Amino acid sequence: MTQRHEYRIDSLLDHVGRDFGVTRGMLVDQPLIDQFAECSRDDQWIHVDVDRARKAPLGTTIAHGLLTLCLTTAAQYELGVFPSDATQVLNYGLDKVRFLAPVPSGSSIVIRVELASAEPKGSGRTLIACRNTAYCEGRLDRPVMVAESLYLLMA
Repeated sequence: MTQRHEYRIDSLLDHVGRDFGVTRGMLVDQPLIDQFAECSRDDQWIHVDVDRARKAPLGTTIAHGLLTLCLTTAAQYELGVFPSDATQVLNYGLDKVRFLAPVPSGSSIVIRVELASAEPKGSGRTLIACRNTAYCEGRLDRPVMVAESLYLLMA
């Protein structure tokens, strides 16, 4: 078994593949969906029209996929993905985002985060990729989203 070093920017390569575990449940209720719709200006009825959605096949409104995606950063902070010696954490982008199942309003989601890669960029900078897998709480057999997020860490 590979020995793990203290979790710091200069030891990130030793931690590639590390599973940081699963977050606490994050409630995705109608008020949160409505707030996201307002700030994103995506007010499609399936997200915000409770009465109309009640008559649709799912019987309820669903969260925006991008709302679920936005919760990955909170998950990474909760699970300690960013080393304490990082003086700055910059969002560097996304790779391979897939929304696999709807998230019904009122669901709690949990997100599993793994360190997929770490690439030193010089001058105390390291680019990391995190594999994020979101599930409706209690259904860890069926992901609702998978996404690879990229961050540039500064030492």
